[in-house]
Amino acid sequence: MLHRLLRIAMLMVWLELGLTLILVPWSDIWEANYFLYQYPALDIFLKNPFLRGAISGLGLMNVVLSMGAFRRRATVVPGRT
Repeated sequence: MLHRLLRIAMLMVWLELGLTLILVPWSDIWEANYFLYQYPALDIFLKNPFLRGAISGLGLMNVVLSMGAFRRRATVVPGRT
């Protein structure tokens, strides 16, 4: 039972991380962050649409893999009793 709850919790974390990686690069949070204020030279790289798309693509892969892991059942190893 604990294994099942841990598995569901990990899948929810992966799904949330994937959705965050998809949405954050295109939001206002990305435009005004600590690194842009500290290092203005990073502005060229962090506001590049190709970088944003690559990060969103990683988020999409994370969502797809978490949904695939959610559909797959855990293998049960029979124990000696």
